[in-house]
Amino acid sequence: MSALTLPEPIAAYFAAEHNPEALARCFTAQAVMKDVGHTYRGINAIKTFMAEASAKYSATSVPFAIEREDGFQLVRANVTGNFPGSPIVLSYRFRLERGLIASLEITL
Repeated sequence: MSALTLPEPIAAYFAAEHNPEALARCFTAQAVMKDVGHTYRGINAIKTFMAEASAKYSATSVPFAIEREDGFQLVRANVTGNFPGSPIVLSYRFRLERGLIASLEITL
C-alpha cells in the first residue's frame, strides 16, 4: 500500500492534531469550520474548539483516502478516541486558499 499524499495544509492539519496553536496556523484568518452541527468562524473560535475537543476526546485521525470534488479536497480518515462509537470513519471536506485551509466541514 502506498503512502497517501496530502496537500501541505491538509497534511499539516492532521500532523498537528493535538496542538491547537499549530492547527490554527493551518487556517486562513477568516476560516470557517463545521463539526458536529456547530460552526466556528475565525482562528480564535477554531483554536478554542480544537483545544476543547482534543482534551475531551483524545482522538487520533489516520487519513486513508483523498479525492477532489467541486473545488474541495475530500479526505476520509479512521478516527479513534474517547467517544461513543469509536473507531469511526469521518469525512473532512477542505477548501484551500493561498496555501491555507479556508473552510473545513467534518461529517460522518
